[in-house]
Amino acid sequence: METVDDNHVHKGEQQQEPISRGSNSSFLMTIAALFYILLWSSAFIATKIGVTHSPPLTLLAVRFLSAALLMALFARRGKLQCPQGWIAWGRLALFGFFNSAFYLGCNYEALRSLSAGMGSIIAATNPLLLTLIAPIILRERLTWWRILGLILGFGGVIFVMVARLGGHEHIDTVGGMMLAFIGVVGLVGATLFYKRYPPREHAFVVNAVQLGAAGLALVIPALLFEHPERVHIDAPLTWSFLYLVLVISIGASLLWFWLLKRGEASAVSSYYFLTPIAGLALAAFLLGEPFGVRDLLGLVAVATGIALINSSRPRSLQQSFSQKERIVH
Repeated sequence: METVDDNHVHKGEQQQEPISRGSNSSFLMTIAALFYILLWSSAFIATKIGVTHSPPLTLLAVRFLSAALLMALFARRGKLQCPQGWIAWGRLALFGFFNSAFYLGCNYEALRSLSAGMGSIIAATNPLLLTLIAPIILRERLTWWRILGLILGFGGVIFVMVARLGGHEHIDTVGGMMLAFIGVVGLVGATLFYKRYPPREHAFVVNAVQLGAAGLALVIPALLFEHPERVHIDAPLTWSFLYLVLVISIGASLLWFWLLKRGEASAVSSYYFLTPIAGLALAAFLLGEPFGVRDLLGLVAVATGIALINSSRPRSLQQSFSQKERIVH
């Protein structure tokens, strides 16, 4: 390997290299975090396409079981330790029910009468609801900045909802919106459960178990209330399914672990306010969903509210919520 005599290098040049490397590394982490947010937002597009070609619970059950099997194979190949004891298995299964089966089950059903853009906006109320109940459950102080963030966030969501319900397209319904909100309540419960009983296993093992449990929990309602035998496998459904399993459940997990290994997990939380913006923009661009001035104004309010809440949250709680985001749907 070629070496350079230190006597022939100026001090100024010695200092420039680490600064340049640090700057390039920071830029790369920012791009990776933003790409993770983009992947999270794009899941609503693939889901909207999928539920128009398949019964939602059937699609979700097969997706979860397929992703769980692939993750279990990765975990076995990496010789990762399985949960020890029935209590550990039970906690992960219960977490999987609320975090995936209940939350996304409601979400998939809602998207039958809800636009993908509106679905992403409602899903982004997760940190708003957490902040609302944090003073009671987590003993987190409700500062004036967070109160302002709550007012802007929820106000923006209601503003967009009213605009969508009053539009001529009629692609969003009250029932779809309420069902999506109920799903977010389940996700908030899962987040609190995760904070109360943080698993000790590797995140890949946690993902495999909780998705497997969620998939099994959805098999019975899918068989009882849907007709899986009527699923017509066509190109849109196939691409939607492959994208949700390989890109979202597997690819997003790997990207998260890469960010986590470099200590940049908090960057995702820092840019979380962009998720409703990315979701609505992707829905308008890829699915041709309406996007008007009122939508834009509401999005600005929602994004500002989430940004205010995240920026004023204590670092310890930010890290805790960032850890939970390792569990990819």
